[in-house]
Amino acid sequence: MKFENVRKILRNSFKLVCPECGIGKLFEKGFKMYSHCPKCGLKYEREQGYFIGAMYINYGATVLLIFPGYFFVSLFPIIPNILNIGFWCLISGLFPTFFYRYSKSLWLNIDYSIDH
Repeated sequence: MKFENVRKILRNSFKLVCPECGIGKLFEKGFKMYSHCPKCGLKYEREQGYFIGAMYINYGATVLLIFPGYFFVSLFPIIPNILNIGFWCLISGLFPTFFYRYSKSLWLNIDYSIDH
């Protein structure tokens, strides 16, 4: 995969725009996703369960944030362990909600770049 393709995937993913045209928005508002691109008409969800891969991306990103974060903070003995655990439990509940839209966008953009 070329560097330009990776850059395009990341740019479109984090701007939450269509992988085909790079203009149409993926989400109407909140967590409600358009079924097709408002600009070019690309169908976003191709089949039932298409975005299961996005759940893996979200889970992986959460784990990659939580585990190193916990162990890094545990290096500082001034912070009690119960506070460290509580903080990362809170983050592990909030981060996937924040990252939900981006994981769906990443999945869609990666899949589109492989298929086209």
